Amino acid sequence: MQEFQVVDAAELAAAFVAARYVVRVDGDAIALEVGAPAVDLEAYCANRSYGYITAWNPASRPVPGTANAEASARLRARLESFDLELHPATSSDASGQWIEEGWLAAGIDRDVLDTLAVEFGQAGVLFWEHGEPVRLRMSVAAPDGAPDLPCVDWDCGRHWPGED
Repeated sequence: MQEFQVVDAAELAAAFVAARYVVRVDGDAIALEVGAPAVDLEAYCANRSYGYITAWNPASRPVPGTANAEASARLRARLESFDLELHPATSSDASGQWIEEGWLAAGIDRDVLDTLAVEFGQAGVLFWEHGEPVRLRMSVAAPDGAPDLPCVDWDCGRHWPGED
């Protein structure tokens, strides 16, 4: 399990909301947007729920490519153990610079996704139920004075080391 400290959680959440998310299904690249329904993706793979998670750069700190690849392989194995429909995905910052590989897990339970976020040191993951807008689930508490960001849920990682 990763120890996790965010210098500016509100800034990080805003960056995650603005990020680009793309899922690859049957050779097509389908974009996701936090706060919007994922109609195109849901047409390809109908399920009750969906989650996007990466294992790259735990605690939002860059690590070498080999460490990211190893973490991603461990995450894929964990996701496969839940017998989920998996599709490769990528995310990047709004400028397309900070790129991370991840997975769309169709049929994942929200609590399982939150647990995996903590296990793999991720500050935020995406989760939504069929027909609902994509939501960002932050594993940390909202800082004092954080702006109200629609479709952002805070304090979803209640099991971080050292937290009650």
